[in-house]
Amino acid sequence: MQVGDIGWITHRQGLIYKQEYGFDESFEGLVAEISASYIKSLNPKKENCWIAVKNNEIVGSVFLVQQSMEIAKLRLLYVEPSARGLGIGQKLVEECINFSRKKNYTNLTFWTNDVLVSARRIYQATGFTLVKEEPHHSFGKDLVGQVWNMQL
Repeated sequence: MQVGDIGWITHRQGLIYKQEYGFDESFEGLVAEISASYIKSLNPKKENCWIAVKNNEIVGSVFLVQQSMEIAKLRLLYVEPSARGLGIGQKLVEECINFSRKKNYTNLTFWTNDVLVSARRIYQATGFTLVKEEPHHSFGKDLVGQVWNMQL
């Protein structure tokens, strides 16, 4: 990770989620909060960020943060539209799983929204299980939030 990467990721996710899902600026605010928290409280022995680069351009990223001594949390997975279908999203999720196992977490979890169909396919393919769904209104939309989990 280099200086400016987190700002780029926040910028791109805000734009992409506006274009693809109609999310308002509060989504970009959430991404900014999560990213800032990662930078401010990073524990490199238990947390990481992977940034996918193709032709010297960022084409995706994911964060893994410590939720507790046993539980890791996957955050902010995204892949640029131009890089989808290349296996980048799956590779990023697999990096989180492998890292979590090496760091002796027993559980990997994350929260997402059901409209993210392509991401859901990645989560299912890598072994996550949907454990909870709940309707909510966020980012200017009525959505269904989902909690996914993997025992490691």
